[in-house]
Amino acid sequence: MSMTQQAEPAVTTPPAPGPRQTDGRTGERPVALRLLARPEVGVFLGAVAVFVFFLIAAPAVRDGNSMATVLYQSSTIGLMALPVALLMIGGEFDLSAGVAVTASALTAGMLSYQLTLNAWMGVAVALVVSLAVGALNGWVLVKTGLPSFLVTLATFLILQGVNLAVTKLVTGNVATDDISDMDGFDQAKALFASSFDVGGVQVNITVVWWVVFAALATWVLLRTKYGNWIFAVGGSQESARAVGVPVTFTKITLFMLVGFGAWFVGMHQLFSFNTVQSGQGVGQELIYIAAAVIGGCLLTGGYGSAIGPVFGAFMFGMVNQGIVFAGWNPDWFKAFLGVMLLGAVLINLYVRRAATRR
Repeated sequence: MSMTQQAEPAVTTPPAPGPRQTDGRTGERPVALRLLARPEVGVFLGAVAVFVFFLIAAPAVRDGNSMATVLYQSSTIGLMALPVALLMIGGEFDLSAGVAVTASALTAGMLSYQLTLNAWMGVAVALVVSLAVGALNGWVLVKTGLPSFLVTLATFLILQGVNLAVTKLVTGNVATDDISDMDGFDQAKALFASSFDVGGVQVNITVVWWVVFAALATWVLLRTKYGNWIFAVGGSQESARAVGVPVTFTKITLFMLVGFGAWFVGMHQLFSFNTVQSGQGVGQELIYIAAAVIGGCLLTGGYGSAIGPVFGAFMFGMVNQGIVFAGWNPDWFKAFLGVMLLGAVLINLYVRRAATRR
């Protein structure tokens, strides 16, 4: 045999075809589990259960006007729950949201009446004030590193005191004067507090704005760079900053979004009732936060959606009006909400763990 002769390469037989082996990480999970992993699915199922329950327990709910009332109550909560949810996904929360609504309405009402201005001037100034309060909350938070609980608790107390003291100082009363005869009132009411007929049922314009803002918030979260920033700063602020996310800008603008929501709901209250009580809003911040938590947002941040709080707000509106339509003692309302909040959190936790378990 020649010394230069090369050895023949070994011939290997390919293995017989069979099922593909996976290590559990690359295998695709079933569709049902992937759906359950979505933060809004659990609350959607809960909202359906509450709706069906009151359809049976309170036959009056089946009437179109009754459902319009439920949707109206839900929308007034949902309009604020949306920006509160975005803020929570970003890792923070705002205890001043409830009294900020009242502060905005008081600002617009007193400016318009006391200075005999067009109602739109009061609306514009109230928007500036609301955005400034939100920006201040965010700025203090990022500059001091204090927890948002402390920062916004201080703002809550400040606004609560200012609302009452300034209103009594300016009007001599605990409520603003009636502004229904001011210039621009009718046009502003049409935007913030009007209603329209749908098949003989009067639907408040806030329901439309609620749906529009929910769709916009969902698009921002899922389709924009800013939405990615919100999830990033909520998940890990330092990691987000390390990869170039503008943490300071994101945090401040999230608080300003809460200010915008407070302004919008405040304008609705003002132009619905023509006057505002200075003590309103205390306790509402917990309702907004609870609607967001029931909707699947975590207090630790980095997880949630804009659709979940829509169903969370609907559950609140359904329970609020359903108890009345069923003829039950309304004193049990808050207790019912507490049970619903705890149950929703536990269900969401269980569903999320089951859906992400390998």
